[in-house]
Amino acid sequence: MSALGLLGSELPLAEVYDLALVDLDGVAYRGHLPIEHAADSLTEARTRGMRLLFVTNNASREPEDVAGQLSGLDIPTSADEVMTAAQACAALLRTRLDPGARVLVVGGQGLVTAVTAAGFEVVTSAEDAPVAVAQGFAPDLAWPDLAEAAYAVSAGAWHVASNRDLSLPTARGYAPGNGALVAAVVAATGVEPSSAGKPEPTMYRLAVARVGAQRPLVVGDRLDTDLQGARAGDYPGLHVLTGVSSARDAVLAAPGLRPHFLGGDLRALLEPHPEPVRGAEGWWQCGGRAARLESGRLVLDGQGPQGIDVIRAACAAAWAAADEGATVDADSVPELSA
Repeated sequence: MSALGLLGSELPLAEVYDLALVDLDGVAYRGHLPIEHAADSLTEARTRGMRLLFVTNNASREPEDVAGQLSGLDIPTSADEVMTAAQACAALLRTRLDPGARVLVVGGQGLVTAVTAAGFEVVTSAEDAPVAVAQGFAPDLAWPDLAEAAYAVSAGAWHVASNRDLSLPTARGYAPGNGALVAAVVAATGVEPSSAGKPEPTMYRLAVARVGAQRPLVVGDRLDTDLQGARAGDYPGLHVLTGVSSARDAVLAAPGLRPHFLGGDLRALLEPHPEPVRGAEGWWQCGGRAARLESGRLVLDGQGPQGIDVIRAACAAAWAAADEGATVDADSVPELSA
């Protein structure tokens, strides 16, 4: 999966890939609210033979809680169809620590459960001499929790973050995420942590192994976590425009953050994806739409309303120019809608 540009598929993605590794916030739901077309699209993808496994950087919740929320939004889900950053964090701890090792957990119940299930002794204070600190998000974390983490890391404990997302989506907007809290500990200690969550591909690899999938597809809304993780793990990635990263972000994406497929929402799983092709006079064409760069500035074909195909063409034109050494004028890239 080394191609740096968009891929094409004559068949709907749900008929090509046997497993979708689906992000939650911004993809399946937004906060506690459903995202339009998500439930129907995922149900139909299952009907066409695609298995689903929900992969989230949220480490505060139990898989059973996540499955319950999804089921309540008309996306029937079992706990074994959820992979959390807490589980990935515990798996990362196992790579260096012996069973029974003391781990200071700074996070929610989901992280406590995962670290305990991995065979470690959970402690709550740096005075308990932990050999590692597992840090994940929980909405009730406070200064004393971060202070204990800093004391333990300063004393030599291995700092492992469940993820380093700086923000997280809520029903009211974007709030500080685990990465913002991890940054406080880093600022106090000067020690950079290991990270188990996206964009590290650890969770994707665990999820693929759990299901035994042969043709997995990553589905996410954030280029700097979901899609960067897909690139890092050498998995194809679908970027849906229902969450954090916009179409404009995709056009300007660096190679390591680029998706392989683009869709307005999860209906993209049920549709073919035309591959952009380079035409005459530098125009990149896709589904009847076209874009090119003129002296570093993005130019669209002007054939009416925007749509996903003009976004695909714009990505192809900008990415090709950047890969050929040109500078893309970011001010020339408008906000685009699918």
